[in-house]
Amino acid sequence: MHYDVRNPESFLTDSSRAETSHDRIVASGLTKSFGAVRAVRALDLELVRGTTVALLGPNGAGKTTTIDMLFGLARPDSGAVSLFGRTPAEAVKAGMIGAMTQSGQLIEYLSVRELITMMAAIYPTPLDVEEALQISGANAFAERQTRKLSGGETQRVRFAIALVADAELLVLDEPTAALDVEGRRDFWNAMRAFAARGKTVVFATHYLEEADAYADRIVLMSHGRIVADGAPTEIKATVGGRLIRATLPQVELSSLRALRGVTTADRKGDAITLNCSDSDATLRDLLTEFPSIRDIEVRGAGLEEAFLELTMDDEATT
Repeated sequence: MHYDVRNPESFLTDSSRAETSHDRIVASGLTKSFGAVRAVRALDLELVRGTTVALLGPNGAGKTTTIDMLFGLARPDSGAVSLFGRTPAEAVKAGMIGAMTQSGQLIEYLSVRELITMMAAIYPTPLDVEEALQISGANAFAERQTRKLSGGETQRVRFAIALVADAELLVLDEPTAALDVEGRRDFWNAMRAFAARGKTVVFATHYLEEADAYADRIVLMSHGRIVADGAPTEIKATVGGRLIRATLPQVELSSLRALRGVTTADRKGDAITLNCSDSDATLRDLLTEFPSIRDIEVRGAGLEEAFLELTMDDEATT
């Protein structure tokens, strides 16, 4: 028997390893192409039960394809997925996966309550229909026919459909698209309460502030590969330097770029944003050369800056 000192699980007995596999989602060597387009490239990913994971990346990074392979909507060209010790097909059949996708229409000529009740009947141990409606916020229009819903209301119904499975894994693809600010806030309050029950949540989103605020872990993809994986604080820490924001009208960007420690400079109206390798030196020069500067804010690089830097690689090098 072979033991790998870099891998603690190699020391587990067969029975212990089986127990461990039941607490994890494991994707190994996933590859998927559509014609000449390589959507996902030899992707390895392991998720522990009870975590909330954000899957981020620019358009075409492979997020949706990865999600589809995780719960069996797409079959990988190579590689395998284990969901709590089962194949995706077995996990779906056992009612262990709930999903909220971007595509697909709601069944027409049913009320929202009728639709959620019908969906609940599919699963072996569903959540109470009234609870799913309440958590999703769809209870406010539960008697309305699905064909008469707004975009935001339709999104809430999709969430209720995902919730009513009471699944161990909840997969959400752009879950807050079409929701207004209040709807997004309500959604994430409900999502955190659901995750607190020990459920695993995987979501893809273009709203970086949502990933920063609500994910325990961020998996950042680019060109079908994982380029960063860790807690939001870890992802942000990969980008060196700090940001200075301030109000400074009528100053050329070339003058700002010439300051000590400035790596990039940008302007929107009277507001300037400076990326700095040495913010102390930059601040001294700003205050000395531009005494009219005001509203100065200094902070560490955020998730947006990390996202842009880590996904800026050239396709030709991948």
